[in-house]
Amino acid sequence: MAVLLLRLAGPMQAWGVKSRFTVRATELAPTKSGVIGMLASAVGRRRTDPIEDLLRLRFGVRKDQPGTVIRDFHTARSLDGKDSMPLSERYYLTDAVFLAGIEGDEALLQGLDEAVKHPVFPLYLGRRSCPPTQPVSLGLRDASLYDALREEPWLASPWFRRRRRRSAFRAELLLDLDAVPADAHTGALRGSRDVPASFDPRRREYGFRQVERLEVPVTALMDESSSSVDAHDPMADVEEAAQCS
Repeated sequence: MAVLLLRLAGPMQAWGVKSRFTVRATELAPTKSGVIGMLASAVGRRRTDPIEDLLRLRFGVRKDQPGTVIRDFHTARSLDGKDSMPLSERYYLTDAVFLAGIEGDEALLQGLDEAVKHPVFPLYLGRRSCPPTQPVSLGLRDASLYDALREEPWLASPWFRRRRRRSAFRAELLLDLDAVPADAHTGALRGSRDVPASFDPRRREYGFRQVERLEVPVTALMDESSSSVDAHDPMADVEEAAQCS
């Protein structure tokens, strides 16, 4: 068994589980169904293709930079411009950075790793209007899912780290219940209707999974100047300007 780690970050993300009608909500962290959908897109599977092999993977996510929820009042018209589409409210997460982990057969994960780096279909963070920043794949780790998510360096943006410099940051960790070691259980469980039986738009079906919540201390082990993650930090100039004013 091995673990594939993914860095899920971008200007906006949207991970829906309970959306109904004209209100499109977002969860506060990436969902298993959303990430499996992204991986299926990467390898070139269409919505009607089978995904049973991907459903056997264990999933967990660490909130390295929780982000902020915003609401968009959404309007749209038909392609010919003659008809108005239903008005809707759509919620997004902005400025969020997550570390997601997938545990399973090493050969399968190697194929997924290669597909994420060279995807057949475009990758997006839960909604098509939410492209990810690079890199998305951080590669494979020879560890359990629980250990891999605890030991990976903190991925938050430099501006977020500076704000938390004076106090140790404890990241929320959300794991499939069967991926948590027996001596680490906290009892903080919740059910989530987040296991996709089918992405077929004519017959979308989802099952439930049990998710355990933990908190873990995280540390930025890498020198920021040598970090390989996205160095684009538009907030740095804003903060410097505020200090000079």
